[in-house]
Amino acid sequence: MTVQQQAAMESMVEWLAHENELGRKPHKIEVAGQFKRHDMQYYIFKYKKNMLGGWLLAVCGGYEKPEDTEHCGHIFSEMQPYDPNTAEAEAIKMVEMVREYWMQQAAAYEAAQGTTDGEAESETEGDNRSGGVFNGFVLLNSSAFDVEQLKAHLQNDWNITVSETEKEEAQTEADSDGPPPLVFEAEGCMMAVSFINAPVPDDEAVRNAATNYLWPQAVQVTETHVAQLIVAVFNRELSQLDTAAVYTKLVSSCLKLPNAIGVYSSGTVFQPEFFQEVTENMKQHDQFPLLNVIYFGLLRTENGISGYTIGLQNFGKDEIEVLDSPFEPAELRDFLADIAWYIISADVTLHDGETIGFSEDQKLAITRSAGVNLAHDTLKIQL
Repeated sequence: MTVQQQAAMESMVEWLAHENELGRKPHKIEVAGQFKRHDMQYYIFKYKKNMLGGWLLAVCGGYEKPEDTEHCGHIFSEMQPYDPNTAEAEAIKMVEMVREYWMQQAAAYEAAQGTTDGEAESETEGDNRSGGVFNGFVLLNSSAFDVEQLKAHLQNDWNITVSETEKEEAQTEADSDGPPPLVFEAEGCMMAVSFINAPVPDDEAVRNAATNYLWPQAVQVTETHVAQLIVAVFNRELSQLDTAAVYTKLVSSCLKLPNAIGVYSSGTVFQPEFFQEVTENMKQHDQFPLLNVIYFGLLRTENGISGYTIGLQNFGKDEIEVLDSPFEPAELRDFLADIAWYIISADVTLHDGETIGFSEDQKLAITRSAGVNLAHDTLKIQL
């Protein structure tokens, strides 16, 4: 086995062992072939989940040079049975799907960034506006994107006129299967909507839909999506709060498309009706759409109820966890929402060792440490 093949196998084993895949190392794995694609080297693998299971197909690559040991991110398995007669053709399909997905995302991101080469952006201490990008994935149950209908919704609902720049008018290889990214400036932001004629890879959206305790049918509905819109809003001259409101407007208009069935963001899949209700409160009563941009996760433990936030990082803040609280779920959710709103509305940065409270007598200890329910460091508030 060459050094590159060994590196590919180690990467494949690590990918399969991730909690979102097998959750453990495969019982057995072998290199089953190789091929060239787009001037890069790829390796086909067959593996078994357990001793009695059948062989399954996986692919890893691409490697530009024979001496390379780092692949470019094209690593995937649909956990389909391995067939030596069709393995290469199926592996190529997986490579193309992953390749198109990341090229589409990169195209939308780069177009929306809109910064010139060599341009430096200044960032002062405490100013987190430059780091925030609000993005989500509007899930579609058919392979269609009616750009003109979206433009009409933006105009009718928010008086936002889409005036596209020249850079997205050219059709590129990456988006040959659909319209080019829709990129435009409005309301002090750069907005981008990119159509991808494929579901979110690795069943990521389906798995995370299970966290939405407010939508019992979330997983069932999410499983029907076959395409997606990558929606991103980049701040130009607004506060992070105002940028989040613009993001809500854009997603709300996307969700009015007839084939839109939900939006995957902040670690869950939001029901369109829920998202639109929060948006309507913003529109009619000038309420900040907190529940559209920050998700408040809840789970029952042996010692109580734990909760966490996903979305504060878009405001340049640490996510929060409360572990094993004596609160009822609704009470804990309200507590987390109050803390999150205080942090982003007052632009407060909490630190390890501090205390927080909603009265002079209330002093809740804050600890910053490795996340329990999240994969990165979080602030723990002791109740």
